[in-house]
Parts: sequence; structure tokens; C-alpha cells
Amino acid sequence: MKELKVGLLGFGTVGAGVVKVFQQNSSLLQARLGACLTLAKVADLDITTDRGVTLASGILTTDAAAVLDDPAIDIVIELIGGYEPARTFVLRAIANGKHVVTANKALLALHGEEIFAAAAAKGVDVMFEAAVGGGIPVISAIKENLCANNFRSVFGILNGTCNYILTRMTNEGEDFAVVLKDAQDQGYAEADPTFDVEGVDTAHKLALLIALCFGTKVPFKEIFTEGISGVTALDIQFAEQFGYKIKLLAISKESDGKVEARVHPTMIPLRYPLADVDGVFNAVRLAGDFVGPVMLIGRGAGRDATASAVMGDVMAIARNLQAGIGVRTPALAYQPSAIGQLAIKPMAEIHSQYYLRFSAVDRPGVLAQISGILGKYEISIASMMQPDRHKVGSVPIVITTHEAKEANVLAALSEIDQLDVVKEKTCLIRIESSLE
Repeated sequence: MKELKVGLLGFGTVGAGVVKVFQQNSSLLQARLGACLTLAKVADLDITTDRGVTLASGILTTDAAAVLDDPAIDIVIELIGGYEPARTFVLRAIANGKHVVTANKALLALHGEEIFAAAAAKGVDVMFEAAVGGGIPVISAIKENLCANNFRSVFGILNGTCNYILTRMTNEGEDFAVVLKDAQDQGYAEADPTFDVEGVDTAHKLALLIALCFGTKVPFKEIFTEGISGVTALDIQFAEQFGYKIKLLAISKESDGKVEARVHPTMIPLRYPLADVDGVFNAVRLAGDFVGPVMLIGRGAGRDATASAVMGDVMAIARNLQAGIGVRTPALAYQPSAIGQLAIKPMAEIHSQYYLRFSAVDRPGVLAQISGILGKYEISIASMMQPDRHKVGSVPIVITTHEAKEANVLAALSEIDQLDVVKEKTCLIRIESSLE
């Protein structure tokens, strides 16, 4: 029976999960592949820490070259993370004619164009199912099952840490800082959670989804990114009263030759399935011109779910090798020559509904001042909520708008926030009531 050899770079949490798959499901992999898939080398700087799995003598090494330069290794799995040395190692593997599987969304979001071009020139695969949505097979769905569709939009809950925090805030009424600290204590959030809670991780994943769905290069710096640290328990409470739930949403829509590319806290109606995606779960909602809306839900992170996605890519490449065929599916779902450069629509040009929470002095005439300025900028009020009046202090005035242009909303808020009756910067959360 033919043997195909795999090398692994990175023996952390996910790397240990990959080793576990090789050891626990080796007979299953062989039965489905018709060949022997062997984990030949595992490289990591730390080879002494117990990962809960045991490797045979001679497999574990601190030398990445033992993986990258071994001519017997057919497929290299990169699970180091970050930009360097991951970029250098991936390009070296490609130069040596090896196929690559990676879970590194940050690397591909910033250096994907270089990596995919190198792979195409060398005639090898770069697969990255685990880079978006953990165990959810969204990338293979776009590249294979749904490839006959022009996509109109893609929406995603793509960060389990943020979704867990927002779920806890919703269910328990706690504020962001309290839930974040507890999430860190329980290991659901990193000691430095910036990439997660400020939306950067989600934006990395959205960059890949946009390229796959719309066939366009995506300058990562042009993706509007706003995290959840400004979301309060009060906003969540008001959202529920209006019939919404707040999620950190990745959003892209294509129209008139431009693509929206944005990540921010978003209110979505409680009746939509995305609103029910809670805890550490992720979801991606695609809308194609023939298939219509499709939603995939699953675990977006974690050792086993991510290892499952990694091994799915390994098996796809191994099947190609076993059949004696080369690269069958382009890395970004389009032939490289067909990938264009659609303009990213500036945030000032998008149209959305808005939730606005003003902190204003409690006296007659304040609402008239606010609504007058909104009207001046062609912003129409859809609904309003105001607590009972008090004799002293400021009170929240909460408004949802009909669809308006972002530039107009920001201009209106700039003027409103200068009023002497407004005591704090106005809270703005965008609303998506039509996920098409």
C-alpha cells in the first residue's frame, strides 16, 4: 500500500489535536484514502512539555528543516501561527514542492497573495479550512458545493471569544469588563485579548471569505474593524426591548462593483437564526444567486474542531496525490488570472439602520433638539425609548433609525454631541434587519 508522509510545524494545542487524529483514527484515514497516511516529523521549539499525546522516538524535533527539507514528506501542516517565521517556513515548503495546510488566518490575510502565487507557480496546494470557522467546512463549501453561485453577501460570527462574552452579557446582565475577566480566568480568552475583542481576528477571517466569495484582492487595512469593548449591558438590555440581539458580525456585500468589508457589533433581529448562535459557536451565512441563503454553524475554535478541519485538508490533498493528479481546486476558488480588484466601499457610503443611545439632561425640549438635528441630516426615527423623567441627572434617550447613510449619521452625532444638554459621547450600534 502506498505511503504518504506528513510533517507538522507547531506542536501546541491544535498540533496535539492533529497528532491525536493520526493516532486515534489511523485505520479510518487509511480506509477512506486507500493509502497509508503517516505523520513522519513534528517540529516545535518546545519538545519537553507534555501535550497529552506520545510520539514515537525520532518523530519530534526542534529543527524545522527536518520537516521542510525532507524530500520524503509530501504535505506540511503549519500550526505555528503569527507572521514570522510562519511565512518563511510556508514559502520554503512550497519552494521544495510540498503541499501546505495551514490554520493561520493572520498570515493569509496579510501575505496570502504572495503565498498563493508561489504555490500556483510551483503547482502545489495551499489549503486553509481551519483558518475560518474552526471545524465549520465553510471554505470547502464555497470552493466546491456552492461554486456555481454568484454570492450576494456573506455574514459571519467568526470569533468564539467575542460570542461567548456577548452571550454571557446577554444572559447575565453583566458588563464587558466583568465577563472578560471571568472568561480569561476560565481560559476562554487570552491574557491579551486584543486581537479577539477588538475584531482583528474576525477581520482576518473576513478578508479570506471576501476573496473566496467575490474573487477580489482584499487589502486588509481597508476592512473597517470595531470591537465589542464599548458594548454595555445597558445597550444589550435596550436591544432586547427593541427585538434585537447584539453580535460581533463580519459583513460583506457586493453591489455596483464595490464590496462592503466591515466588522463591528451589530444588532440583528431575534427571529433570525444567527441570533441563536451563542457561546463559543461560530456561524457563516452565505447568500448565492441560485442556492439562496445557506448557514453553517459549528465550533469555531478548540483543539479537536480545528484539528478536524486541518485533517480534512490533509485528506483532500492526499486523495489528489493518490489519484496522481495535481492541484484540482484553486486556493481562492477562482483561477488566479480571474481574481480582480473590486473597490472596498468606504464606511461613509454604506447605508444601514442605527441604534443611537444619547445621555442627556432630563428637561423639556431635549428630544426636540436631537430629533431636529437628525432631521437636518435626513435621518428618520423608526422607534424611541426613554425612561420615566427624573428631577436631576442625565437619562438615556434611545432611538432606532430607518436606513440612513453612515456619513450623515456621523455628521449628525458630531453636532449632537456638542450640545450642552448631551453629557456623554453618543453610543452607535449598526442594525442589520435584512441579511441579504
